[in-house]
Amino acid sequence: MPVFKKNIIVELARGARAYLKVDAGVTRRPREELNERPVRDAGAEAGAVRPENIVWIFGSGRSGSTWLSTMMGDIEGHALWGEPWVGALFGNYYYRGVHERKHKSMHFIMGRHRETWIGSIRNFILDGARAIFPALPQDGYLIIKEPNGSIGAPLMMEALPESRMVLLARDPRDVVASAMDARSEGGWNYKNNRSMYLEGRKKSSSDDPDGFAEGRAKRYLEGMGKAKEAYDAHQGRKVLIKYEELRADTLGTMKRMYSTLGVPINEEELARVVEKHSWENIPEDKKGEGKFYRKASPGGWKDDLTPEQAEAVERVTAPLLKELYPEKVG
Repeated sequence: MPVFKKNIIVELARGARAYLKVDAGVTRRPREELNERPVRDAGAEAGAVRPENIVWIFGSGRSGSTWLSTMMGDIEGHALWGEPWVGALFGNYYYRGVHERKHKSMHFIMGRHRETWIGSIRNFILDGARAIFPALPQDGYLIIKEPNGSIGAPLMMEALPESRMVLLARDPRDVVASAMDARSEGGWNYKNNRSMYLEGRKKSSSDDPDGFAEGRAKRYLEGMGKAKEAYDAHQGRKVLIKYEELRADTLGTMKRMYSTLGVPINEEELARVVEKHSWENIPEDKKGEGKFYRKASPGGWKDDLTPEQAEAVERVTAPLLKELYPEKVG
């Protein structure tokens, strides 16, 4: 059994036994004393990934996160953890289950004693990183691409306040247009049951394009909204990157990103990585309509969405659209 899984099981069992003893009257220790034990920090152990050397990428799917994270992961001394879904694991459960329903049970695992379960999330991530990336050097950086887990961004950044954060934004109308193409019949994501489940749908975007557009806009608002909330609250190194800027001046935007994050980078190597992963160097048979690499054209939604679909997306995402793209709001 992997070390980090074993540790999680042990901690959960230990906590369960402690609560059972209290409830059964076996022990006279008050509940508050159960939280006096310091939370073990996996990042302090030898060979562990340093929390301050973790760079999170939050935002929205179909925003260029694969492109950005692949470039970052290709830098010497960097490693890429592609969508561990840890943000979704805790975020979906907490914000959709506990927070919204205002769970009142004092025994609920993510209810009271916030410092304890936030510490458990911290150890969960660091233990997992240590097990999966044992060869990452002490001065290396772990890039965590987590756009589809952005609902949990506030919890992730609270658990690891030393970590650095990239908020990757893209015009929601382009995000929805790209998602519609991917989920249309014949699209690369048409048969992806996991994505269908997460969106609460069992049909393709071709069956009800207007309903799909509005539903995908709501998902954008939820995930991107939580990512923006985490970004605003984070006191450590952070940077806002827009897909449109990344497309217009990839190298310049990457330099600004690394400088703002305080991550040292060799500019010659960065230029090489940017060239290697440029749109122009993607094979022609791997890009185009229905493919993962589709257009890379900001504003392409004008040709892809009907006026009704565009209006629905703008209405649903209005708070973020006005804040992130005020120049594009009529």
